[in-house]
Order: sequence, then structure tokens, then C-alpha cells
Amino acid sequence: MGKITKRSVDALAAKDRDYFLWDAQIPGFGVRVSPKGRKTYTVQYRLGGRTKRVSLGVHGAITPDEARDLARRTLGDVSRGADPSGQKRIERRAPTVSALCDRFLDEYVPVRCKPSTEKEYKRCCDLFIRPKIGAMRVQDIARPDIAALHHELRDKPYQANRVLGVLSKIFNLAEVWGLRPDGSNPTRHVQKYKEQKRERYLDPDEIDRLWRVLDSSVAAGTETVHVAGAFKLLLLTGCRLSEIQKAKWSWVRGNILLLPDAKTGPRRVMLSKSALEVLSALPRLPDNPHIIAGKVEGQFATDLQKPWRRIRKTAKLEDVRIHDLRHTYASLAAAAGHSLPVIGKLLGHTQAQTTARYAHLADTVTRNAADDVDGLISGFTGHAPAGPNNVIPISRDG
Repeated sequence: MGKITKRSVDALAAKDRDYFLWDAQIPGFGVRVSPKGRKTYTVQYRLGGRTKRVSLGVHGAITPDEARDLARRTLGDVSRGADPSGQKRIERRAPTVSALCDRFLDEYVPVRCKPSTEKEYKRCCDLFIRPKIGAMRVQDIARPDIAALHHELRDKPYQANRVLGVLSKIFNLAEVWGLRPDGSNPTRHVQKYKEQKRERYLDPDEIDRLWRVLDSSVAAGTETVHVAGAFKLLLLTGCRLSEIQKAKWSWVRGNILLLPDAKTGPRRVMLSKSALEVLSALPRLPDNPHIIAGKVEGQFATDLQKPWRRIRKTAKLEDVRIHDLRHTYASLAAAAGHSLPVIGKLLGHTQAQTTARYAHLADTVTRNAADDVDGLISGFTGHAPAGPNNVIPISRDG
């Protein structure tokens, strides 16, 4: 054991197995000699109770002094908490982003996600992620790459943000699977585009017009009674499209629809008298368990978008989406004076912030109630309340 020099390394002869010559000045710095005589500079260190080695370069390609400098820098990185050996292992195993998408869709999504979410994730991977960065190695992806992809979709802010969300999940899993270092998700600090939440609620006249068109379309034979019934149930229950579309007769228990696997888990939907009347008017087809029977025997109606486009055109409601029927149900619940927690329960929300979009509707009811109380107090006191431009100041002294 002495200082590693070109002369000492040149003098090393091959043996029947690997062996090392260690440097006397830098602990952990040495030369590895293979049975074929290949001489590789290496640095050895301990981390987490384990001994690890990192190859620095082959003798001849780099000099002993260059290898010595690399060894010092590597050991300095280790002292600061880095794991050079682990990072090199990640680099050797690093798949492409396309391969990571495959693993994400094969291992994670089928177990964790609903079929509709699985379909959207696959769409994001196939249409937006693979064509742009699919050929790049997972470890090579940096924040500018993600920012550039997000920027290319700036004219579609909703889609851009959905793709960013999928990428965030994918690169989180890359860390879990040991394909990237912890805390290296390149989507961090890429700011989402502002999304304008669309609020469209049907007013009483529009609801009446829609209901009449649903009935007339069945009478004219342009839509089936099951299709028309689906839209009526969406309006009367506030359910999501897939929840009504895939519902089965066996899930109806009295005035309750038991959804075993809704978006947020099992859910109990309260059926009003009108909803029960719509259900009673729907014929039960033999060998078909679904409430909204489709054209294929034994199956539910798989496409309600095309019928909805026909119906809303006839009803002169071209800007109304199917999901707006759910918003309308929530707005009517708010107008009836129900609190946000109750509305959230009706809609099957598990997070309060999801229902918060209806807060301004609930505020209207509260404001009207406050005005009613104000009117009563004014009547008792004979004191006229201040108008909107005549605000009475409140004294800080009480």
C-alpha cells in the first residue's frame, strides 16, 4: 500500500481473480485489476451501513492524478449525503419515458383508478407525452422539458393542466420505483394555467323546455324511453353520468339507489318522488340488469352524448353539457336553502372544497334570510333599514 502512481499501476500484473491496490493518501481510492489485466480506478465508501464502490475510469483513459481528483470530489459528495453508486445504478437502469408510461398504465392505473380515469390517463400518455418526450430517458428529463411541453398546450389550458398532473404522478412513481432520486420530480414549480370554472345552470323555463323535449322525443321515436329517462334521472338526482348510465335495478332499494363503486367509493343516492316515478316508467328488459338499457342485449346505453346533442339542439340549449344537469341540481338545492355540507352529501363529494363552487348560491339564500330578519327588526323598531348606498357605520366603541 502506497501512493498510487502511473509506475505502480503499470507494474500491476493480472491474477486469477480481481484484486485491488489501495492508495495510502486518500482512504477508499484504489485500482481494481481484473483477471484479463484491465485496470480501473475506483473509490470505495460506506453509506447506510453498506460498502459501495464507484468506478472512476480505466487506466490509460485517465491518469492517476485525474482519478485522484475524481475520488476527492466523489468522497466530498458522499460527505454531503449523496450516493454516487446509487445514482450510477439508476442511470444504468433508466428506461425511456415511454417505457415508464407503459409501467404506469400496466401496474399502477388498473389497480388505483376507475376505468374512466384509466382511459384519460392513457389518452394523455399516447397523444401528448409519448410524442414529445417518450424517447428521452427518465433520468434525463428536467423541468425545462416539462415546462416546454406544458407551454405547447397553452391554447388548451384544461388539457395542459391535465397532462401536467399525469406527468407529476408518473414522476412521483419513478422515485418510488428507484428510477429517479427522491425529490427530483421535474414537474415541481411548473405553474398551472388558470382555469375558468364553467358555471351553467338551467333556469325554471329551461328545465320545463328540456323536460317537454325529452317527452316529445320519446313520443316521436327519435329517442328511446331509457335515454330520455337517463337525462331525467341525472336532473333529479345530481348523479354523475356514469353513475346513472351503469346503474342496475338491483341497486334500487326502496327510495335509495345504492351505488357500490361511485367515483368517491360506495354511495347512497336519495330518490325523490319524481325520480321514483321516472324509474317506474322505465321498462325492465329481460336478461338486462341495467336501468338504462342500451341497444345491445344485456348492456347499458354506452353513448349518451349523441342523443344529448340532438335533444339540447331541439330544446335550444346548445351550450348546456350533460354535466350541467348535475350543477343545476346543486343550484336548486342551494336555492332551497340547504347548506354546503348537505349539498356535498347529495352530490357524493368527500372534500368540502369540491362543493365550495356553490358557495355563492348558498350565500344568496343566507343574504335573503338576513334581509328577512332585518325587515322584522325594522318593523319592531319602526326604523327603516339603510339602503345599499346608505350604509350605517358601526362604532368601534360598540
